[in-house]
Amino acid sequence: MSKKDYYDILGVTKKSSPEEIKKAYRSLAMKYHPDRNQGDKTAEAKFKEASEAYQVLSDPKKKSSYDQFGHSAFEGGGGGAGGFDFGGFESGAFSDIFDDFFGDFMGSGRGGRGSKKSKSNRGADLKINLEITLEEAFLGKKQTINLSSNEKCEKCSGNGAEPGSKPKKCSTCNGHGKIRTQQGFFTLQQTCPDCGGEGETLSNPCRNCKGSGATKTKKSLSIQIPKGVDDGTQIRLSGKGDAGYRGGSNGDLYVFISVEKHRIFQRSEENLYYKLPISMTDAALGAEIEVPTIDGGKSKVKIPAGTQSGKQFRLKGKGMPIIKSDDYGDLYLETNVIIPETISKEQRELLEKFKSLEDLNNNSEIKNFINKAKKFWENIN
Repeated sequence: MSKKDYYDILGVTKKSSPEEIKKAYRSLAMKYHPDRNQGDKTAEAKFKEASEAYQVLSDPKKKSSYDQFGHSAFEGGGGGAGGFDFGGFESGAFSDIFDDFFGDFMGSGRGGRGSKKSKSNRGADLKINLEITLEEAFLGKKQTINLSSNEKCEKCSGNGAEPGSKPKKCSTCNGHGKIRTQQGFFTLQQTCPDCGGEGETLSNPCRNCKGSGATKTKKSLSIQIPKGVDDGTQIRLSGKGDAGYRGGSNGDLYVFISVEKHRIFQRSEENLYYKLPISMTDAALGAEIEVPTIDGGKSKVKIPAGTQSGKQFRLKGKGMPIIKSDDYGDLYLETNVIIPETISKEQRELLEKFKSLEDLNNNSEIKNFINKAKKFWENIN
């Protein structure tokens, strides 16, 4: 079942401000909190649903990924030998969100300095698509990719402060990154509005990066495509995504591989297939035929006399490389006997002579069909 849109869950839009998103979540969290709805599984599910949505939409990096890729930005890579997991939600995600609003109520009170800083400051993950040929998937290749990403600001070394100045401890939250307010019997813990949870403020932001610690840069990366990659394989390059906010860790880069359709070969996992056209005479008399293989070479296949359409031949080890192995798949050939559309006068005469000499009783398939037809007519009459 498809997941519900995070904006719909909170009742907000993409244009809603962080404060509006926070307010919407707070209202739902108060309404569906398990302590207010003990034993109500529906309320518990709605509380978790709202918390999951808020965790994404309250984080600028995750919100950006969600706006661009939807739920797939946080789902596992699935098939493919290079499959990876986007990580989904960190363990304790709900308790982190809960701390933001209810802090001491559950006795967690974790609002120490920088308790969430490394997570929230992490750079965004990036995705690119790369199309390769089947031959390149067979051989593997070194590929240069070009992309734009946020890189650490060289002027301020990523801390966001103009050279010669330093970040200062936030006076509003005293460097904790969070503030607490009392509402009835609840103690609400919220991200500091002045420092945005950093615990520090910039009196003189870097003019080059405007205080973010990162600037948009074009870069080239060289990646190795392993032998045997399949369509849909995903390759993760750790730390090659966007630089983090004010010195946070880099995100990752994910390369999605797609393999072009080949004009001869069809692929299923490590095995290759194609239909081999053979002439009527080769099928009848037998022959030795040279066939192409994916490595650019040729192999000889012996066609026995009397070969019919649909007969399969297996060439062991002539398929695709198996990733993380020295083994290869196989190549399967399926014969397709071609009947000529036009024939010469001489060919017709020879075929008619062949027909006059043909003994249908020696063909078990034709003989069986004739017998079945006779019984069918007898039953009707």
